[in-house]
Amino acid sequence: MNAAEPIVLEVKDLRAYLYTRWGVVRAVDGVSFALGEGETLGLVGESGCGKTMTGLSILRLLPEPAGRIVQGQVLLEGENLVTKSEAEMRRVRGRRISMILQDPQTSLNPVFTVGDQLVEALRMLHTDGERALSHRAEEALRRVKVAAPEQRMRAYPHQMSGGMKQRVVGAIAVAGEPRVLIADEPTTALDVTIQLQYLTLLKEIQARTRLAMLFITHDFGIVARMCDRVAVMYAGRIVESGPTRALFRNPRHPYTEALMASVPRMEASVERLPSIEGQPPPLHDLPVGCRFAPRCRYADDRCRREYPPTFPIGPAHEAACWRVEPSPSSR
Repeated sequence: MNAAEPIVLEVKDLRAYLYTRWGVVRAVDGVSFALGEGETLGLVGESGCGKTMTGLSILRLLPEPAGRIVQGQVLLEGENLVTKSEAEMRRVRGRRISMILQDPQTSLNPVFTVGDQLVEALRMLHTDGERALSHRAEEALRRVKVAAPEQRMRAYPHQMSGGMKQRVVGAIAVAGEPRVLIADEPTTALDVTIQLQYLTLLKEIQARTRLAMLFITHDFGIVARMCDRVAVMYAGRIVESGPTRALFRNPRHPYTEALMASVPRMEASVERLPSIEGQPPPLHDLPVGCRFAPRCRYADDRCRREYPPTFPIGPAHEAACWRVEPSPSSR
């Protein structure tokens, strides 16, 4: 992160657990990062590693009654969201921090028009009359480049394409002009052409508003295009983070290496695509040492016995792995 950029969002040792009949699920288990104004941080990893739960924890939208934040701070422009009441959080969501969820089909209510749903979101943010709110809703659709917004206001979600529905969800998220946007795999259901248009649109909105963005994805191509920095997450923890270019050129954690090796390369001809053997550990029954050790080809007894601290590798680049531990002479 550029030191000159003011920090908008800072997460410190965030732990969010789910209390279930099978035990305590440590979905987010000590996550820390900072996000500057106008910056995009990519949060990557396999399904089930805690990316979405991290985003929901920041917004205090954990599933109840099982989910709760047990430790840590979420500082939005210096204010700790963890200690706020639910009434106070309702004034924060949408106005200062918003989230685009994965599937617009489930984010939009099928029995209400797009206009109704946009106006409802805006009614939470403004005290204008219905006519003024409708004008605001149309303007929000124009900002995300929805053609003929006056007509689209009367349409139901099933009458729109996947790309158009994703734009509507984006319009709802940015309608309150938030300082931080959490985008949770917003391009998963889109084809490649529409995906590119949507990513370009998000970058344009960010450039115009200096929006800080947490981009949750499993696609390294999107990371390369969208993100200034990357945080790699595994089993509830960030195992490596750094500037995008530095991490792509020199991944140091074995999990990051394995993820990047599994990305198909158009110029290479292989009989079998590389994959990561095994499965992530169940979050209610985590191993004692490094959580990636059962799947890691470099793991030794120390890895299975002790979880490694985070070691610095380069400027703003760090990894939690015993293999990158500095030698005593270099400390």
